[in-house]
Amino acid sequence: MHTYNAWHSAQGIASLVDAVRRAPVEPGMPIPEILIVAPPSAQEAKGSIAPKFEGARERSVGLATAYEQVARDRRCEFVDAGRITTTSEVDGVHLDADQHRTLGMAIAEVVVSLFNNGPNLR
Repeated sequence: MHTYNAWHSAQGIASLVDAVRRAPVEPGMPIPEILIVAPPSAQEAKGSIAPKFEGARERSVGLATAYEQVARDRRCEFVDAGRITTTSEVDGVHLDADQHRTLGMAIAEVVVSLFNNGPNLR
């Protein structure tokens, strides 16, 4: 429902990463690793939410690429959820329960790897 595009969204993610890294932490505590997850591309919105998400598919073009560039620039880990699952066939925008599970399991593997092997900074 907003007029923002992929670039705008990526700039928002960059601001969040910067804010986390500037946040005061207790002495001796490391700044946390950050995992940026790009959502799957929106399909054509369906049902009662369609007016709210009109044009979302077109505005989300390039979102994963823009998020990945922020991750690279900010030395964060990155997951493109669109390579793991799609948005719901029911409404075209959100994830269904099975898609949440699939994505959650994939992200869990990345997080476990981070804890076991350390970050894979780009």
